Amino acid sequence: MIRLIIADDHPVVRSGLKAILASQPDFELVADVDNGEAAVSLSATLRPDVILMDLQMPVMDGVTATARIHAVFPAARILVLTTYDTDADILRALDAGATGYLLKDAPPEELFRAIRAAAKGEVTLAPSVAARLTRHLTNTSEKSLSAREIEALTLAARGDSNKAIAAKLHITEATVKSHFVHIFEKLGVADRTAAVTTALEKRIIRLE
Repeated sequence: MIRLIIADDHPVVRSGLKAILASQPDFELVADVDNGEAAVSLSATLRPDVILMDLQMPVMDGVTATARIHAVFPAARILVLTTYDTDADILRALDAGATGYLLKDAPPEELFRAIRAAAKGEVTLAPSVAARLTRHLTNTSEKSLSAREIEALTLAARGDSNKAIAAKLHITEATVKSHFVHIFEKLGVADRTAAVTTALEKRIIRLE
């Protein structure tokens, strides 16, 4: 069961999300709040698996709340769900420790996939967000993956989880997530499957 907290200051949005999430048997909503400060407080006591975090909220914004939760409760996966997709918003949220970044117009199935991926510690970006990051980080030429990013992506292609990749490369899971964020940005993709597929097609990695 994936335990969830919703943090959004719009009652209609919270109600809609609750109704959508209730359709999934493996989701359990443990709380919904209307500001970032409440999200920080409840995350410490309820220990959710995934927090759906809006960015613009009163009392404490979503980026600040994400950073505070990530600092005191790093096991929590924070999935930003917002209407804002500017480069600055995306980068600030990811730098603060967000596991994924979706827009509120995402279809329910995309949201469900992102929540399940986040619960596993996998990074998920909306396609438009991945594209914006790519434009932000590249000029006219494609950036190449680092040696460590290629190692991580090769292990992912073999089916290894973030935890397994971290153990094999002797790094933390947070560092693995950071590598995948950069991999997605450089390849212009939104998830691990697309990253592996693209890397195999471009012969960036290969499987024996």
